[in-house]
Amino acid sequence: MIDLGISRRGFLAASAGTAGLLATGRPVFAALQKPSSPVTLNVVDVAGNLALTQKAIENYRKAKPDWASRIVFSKAPAPELPGKLKAQQDAARVDIDLVLTGTDVLSAGIDQKLWVNLLPDRAADLPKLSDIYLEPAARMQGLAEGQGVVVTYYPSGPLFEYAPERVKQVPKTAAELLAWAKANPKRFAYARPANSGPGRTFLMGLPYILGDKDPKDPVNGWEKTWAYLRELGETIEAYPAGTTPTMKALGEGSLDIIVSTTGWDINPRVLGVVPKSAEVFAVENFRWVADAHYMCIPKGVSAEKLAVLLDLMNHLLTPAQQAYTYDEGYFYPGPAVKGVTLAMAPKESQDAIAEYGRPSYDKLIADNPIELPLAADKLVQAFRRWDEEIGARKGK
Repeated sequence: MIDLGISRRGFLAASAGTAGLLATGRPVFAALQKPSSPVTLNVVDVAGNLALTQKAIENYRKAKPDWASRIVFSKAPAPELPGKLKAQQDAARVDIDLVLTGTDVLSAGIDQKLWVNLLPDRAADLPKLSDIYLEPAARMQGLAEGQGVVVTYYPSGPLFEYAPERVKQVPKTAAELLAWAKANPKRFAYARPANSGPGRTFLMGLPYILGDKDPKDPVNGWEKTWAYLRELGETIEAYPAGTTPTMKALGEGSLDIIVSTTGWDINPRVLGVVPKSAEVFAVENFRWVADAHYMCIPKGVSAEKLAVLLDLMNHLLTPAQQAYTYDEGYFYPGPAVKGVTLAMAPKESQDAIAEYGRPSYDKLIADNPIELPLAADKLVQAFRRWDEEIGARKGK
């Protein structure tokens, strides 16, 4: 996702000191050991998270220049990072200090034992997460198995986004969506789940929609889902490597319906990639499959840097910094902690969501259950099976 600049109005001043307290009474910055000299941090984003947190991370450097002298930001494709990290760790030359990731690379890292264990090992150096998180964000934290910390959360999807001028009969069920795709070949698509939030959410949401035997078991419980995806795949020309190409295709008119989420619906319309007139729908038996971004620290990071990174995590979980995560709707709503309202966000965020947000989302969120994504090992299995049985049918 495209990085967005967001105004700091009023927030840098609010975050510049260490006197503020969280609602729990814990200090904004935990009492960690200050480094002997300021460190340079290398932050790698594989989830588009910097659109939500980069300004808040930069605020940390400005607030505590004696802890962090420089923060270098970079992005990487999600499927490539675990292998890169593993190679660095095997060579004892880790140059990545913090990874901002969705459940995909979080899961791969847990599977390959790439991450520093943070909880319970470092619980005393972090806020009491169960006290500060929104309830679904607290459940999402459980998926990290102690090896990451939730920094942003949203109910996600799966939603379907479409061009109303080209789609006159909107599908109401999964069967109707399949029928529409068959009647309109090459006009529906979604991105490879291993590198797409909407694609991943669609993959995990289908077992609920289709009434599969066990939505939490992609190997033995998704008989209807795999059959549906194979049949749907016969109508799809290609599976893009990421979500952005699907949005561009919808905007340019080469696709009529794509898989989306709340954030991927709002933000590309803000940016003009997708027309403002685009609409969304959910199908019968819809349930939200929540999504979150995590802060993960690779094994091999020095003890001094680890202390700074934990201090940075404290900073990013304060309400003032969480307010940035409303962004321009990319991960709508965005905040993972309680009590962070849109009124606290920068004016640019408020204006964008006022114009491009959908009031219907409040009711959709309130009226439908919010399910957790698959556990780490099951998600890895689901990705592998999709790649082998669904994606491979279209070649590279």
